[in-house]
Amino acid sequence: MRLLLVEDSERLRRSLATAFKRSGYAVDATGDGCEGLWLAEANDYDVVVLDLMLPGLDGLAVLGRLRARGRDTQILLLTARDTVEDRVRGLREGADDYLVKPFALEELLARVQALCRRSYRQKRPRLLIGDLELDPAARRVRRAGQPVELTAREFALLEYLALRRGTVVSRQEIEAHLYDDQADLMSNVVDSAVCVLRRKLAAPGAPPLIHTRRGLGYVLEPEAA
Repeated sequence: MRLLLVEDSERLRRSLATAFKRSGYAVDATGDGCEGLWLAEANDYDVVVLDLMLPGLDGLAVLGRLRARGRDTQILLLTARDTVEDRVRGLREGADDYLVKPFALEELLARVQALCRRSYRQKRPRLLIGDLELDPAARRVRRAGQPVELTAREFALLEYLALRRGTVVSRQEIEAHLYDDQADLMSNVVDSAVCVLRRKLAAPGAPPLIHTRRGLGYVLEPEAA
């Protein structure tokens, strides 16, 4: 999943970006409201974590312009404003969630994860596809009851394909959702990642889960269509 973090505190921005990346997210980060608006319009993010007190444009202005221009990205407001009036205003302006500073990192990660599920209309905390089970909260995967060890990036790739199960996902879509703007992508990075993931998911006597649609991309489903 790919996130945009717009937070004016450089120290907090760096620590949150590191935490998100360790959890397998691709992260673009900025401390300026104008740049945040530009990034949110130029890229297809799964979630935007948006501070309210920003230079350039404040968070509510960024939120309002995104919604006015038809952007339906999931947006979580992150702010020190803790009155009921502030929370209500943010939600009425189109925010999907609201978290008040100071906060527990675990709660922020859980809320972002929930917003990612919501963006793919997935309400269940676990993803079940045939004999494959994903637990995003615990970052665990099982195939036919056996644990599968994945890196954070491999888990993110599997989760993205699982959230779009039965749908062909292009290489360009995978790049856009799993790699941030700082990544130096080789031409075969997606193909290589899928190859490794497919090998790790292989189980004796079990059919493959990830299928290649030549010239189109990849699809995750229990049986080839």
